[in-house]
Amino acid sequence: MPHLSRTESTFTPPVPEAKRWIEGVTFPPDRPLINVSQAAPVDPPPPALRKAMAEALELPETHLYGPVLGLPALRRALAENWSAHYGAAVTPDRVAITAGCNQAFAATLAALCGEGDEVLLPTPWYFNHKMWLDMQGVVTVPLPTDAALLPQAEVARGLITARTRAIVVVSPNNPGGVEYPPETLRALFDLAREHGLRLIVDETYKDFDSRSGPPHDLLSLEGHETTLIQLYSFSKAYRLTGHRVGAIIADPALLHEIEKFQDTVAICAPQLGQHAALWGLENLSQWLAGERDEILARGRAIAAQMPRLEAKGWRLKGLGAYFAYLEHPFADPADVLGPRLVREAGVLALPGTMFVPSGDPSGARHFRLAFANLDAAGITTLFDRLAALDWPLAGPDSAA
Repeated sequence: MPHLSRTESTFTPPVPEAKRWIEGVTFPPDRPLINVSQAAPVDPPPPALRKAMAEALELPETHLYGPVLGLPALRRALAENWSAHYGAAVTPDRVAITAGCNQAFAATLAALCGEGDEVLLPTPWYFNHKMWLDMQGVVTVPLPTDAALLPQAEVARGLITARTRAIVVVSPNNPGGVEYPPETLRALFDLAREHGLRLIVDETYKDFDSRSGPPHDLLSLEGHETTLIQLYSFSKAYRLTGHRVGAIIADPALLHEIEKFQDTVAICAPQLGQHAALWGLENLSQWLAGERDEILARGRAIAAQMPRLEAKGWRLKGLGAYFAYLEHPFADPADVLGPRLVREAGVLALPGTMFVPSGDPSGARHFRLAFANLDAAGITTLFDRLAALDWPLAGPDSAA
């Protein structure tokens, strides 16, 4: 059997793969492509932040290596922000800054896992999490979710083995959009602590949670220091996707191990992005509140449009932050319909097959819509196109 490299052991990145579907397809001016495939802001940072970034470019240290775990001022500012948001004391030595949240995940798992270790990942999962586990030689154990796309602690309990090292969740969820209830996270935390595991909570989209106040109380629980790891991204909050700034909130001993990964892979997160994130934390809270209001309004617009699709057999399975997760009614699987959706409806969306293990039939029944870059009119147009599809329908027993 031929030897596979780590990268050969995993699949093609879904977003670039889906973008290839639009190659050679012409979209008329009166029917442009609606791209709901990727959850990244397309607008630049606000003018005041761009001005601050231009000023930071004049600082000599912006162009040099910085501290491996991040600028001290940014670590302090995020610790203060986290403490205020969660009503719990978070100190700067529990904060590390990374080159984006994907790197935060990679660094964390590299520090926790060895060859052949296992990590529980709820399905549908964020595909880059699965890809990194593959490339690190870590076994991904799919954790099925219920009809509300929520993982249950007792299901997870049955999947834990001597090789299990962590349970990973994303809330608000990517791809499902679901905001995990505090009791769901508490049950998973209790399970992780009972078995000496880490509960990794990716909170990339926390700034767009519809709930007021802290979404959970995990930082106030006994044992959180050695059980809980939180991941964060500045990209969505301040439109800094291209500047790669993420964060890890964890115990200092783990950050000491993560420092080895950081120093080897990136040395430090980009300095300009860190200065931008710091300025955003210190000056853009009101602006960010407005961004949150707009995203929540777009989510409500999705919900308001759903009756049109429900009448044609679609079902809304999850909605929140940047995402809607929809079950389609058609006979063909989503991975077949995805390219056809581009050609016939001018819509680029990711099929559910990109978020589940190979062979999981639920993937064929679903699409993820990343709607954050559509205004209300764009959402209406999207639903016009989806409602107009007249493809053959699946039988009554095909729903997953």
